[in-house]
Amino acid sequence: MSQIDELPPLSEVIASHGLSARRELGQNFLLDMNLTRRIALAGGAVAGKTVIEVGPGPGGLTRALLAEGVAKVIAIERDERALPVLQQICAAYPGRLEIISGDALEIDYQLLADGPARVIANLPYNIATPLLTGWLTGESWPPFFESLTLMFQKEVAQRICAQPGEKHFGRLGVLTGWRSEAHIMFDVQASAFTPPPKVISSVVHLTPKSAPRDVPVPALEAVTRAAFGQRRKMVRQSLKGLNVPVEQLLEAGGLKGTERAETLAVGSFLDLAECVAGY
Repeated sequence: MSQIDELPPLSEVIASHGLSARRELGQNFLLDMNLTRRIALAGGAVAGKTVIEVGPGPGGLTRALLAEGVAKVIAIERDERALPVLQQICAAYPGRLEIISGDALEIDYQLLADGPARVIANLPYNIATPLLTGWLTGESWPPFFESLTLMFQKEVAQRICAQPGEKHFGRLGVLTGWRSEAHIMFDVQASAFTPPPKVISSVVHLTPKSAPRDVPVPALEAVTRAAFGQRRKMVRQSLKGLNVPVEQLLEAGGLKGTERAETLAVGSFLDLAECVAGY
């Protein structure tokens, strides 16, 4: 484990500030600075970029980003215990770290940066999926982010990146595939964290599509909820709860009705959503 700056090792920082990870905050700290550097660079070089980080905790990834030449890191941290640690990092990198104390689910991300920013974060597990879905369903598109490089539990990462026909394909895969390109970059073993979680984690990189189809989000959510709520059934059955004649839906989606939700292309879900929205 090597140092990337002149600040104390993360293990010392955590011990001196009593920063035990809290389960209710979804915290698992990364202490390996080589690994945090790998995460920082997973989406490409970051020098000169503005980066938004959610849940920096003791600041391992924050330090890696700053050491790699990020122009500015905007760090959002809910845990007040971590703020003095982040202030130390702020002093070591004058003018390059902005600390926002607050709930990441309540932030207006459109207002954080002057232009497109990268989001790079070891997300707290308990808010990771709501954050991602919120970012992908924003009314303004192209979005505030240039790209997303995020840590998830591996099972969630597989659902994010799943393609039609794969066993992990579901509502999250449809949403991701609609507005972005997503790839799993690498896995992170539980032993890399303090405390170690019970699952393997994965780093996912997402880039927004420049001009995805304009489909009302509530309609798309209704379609995917109906289709995957009864995923073992043929879509002729599972789509009945949408208050639109099933034959009309099948025609709009170019479907026979015997298909199952996990086999449908993302475009078919968008067709269905447009039909529901216009009914």
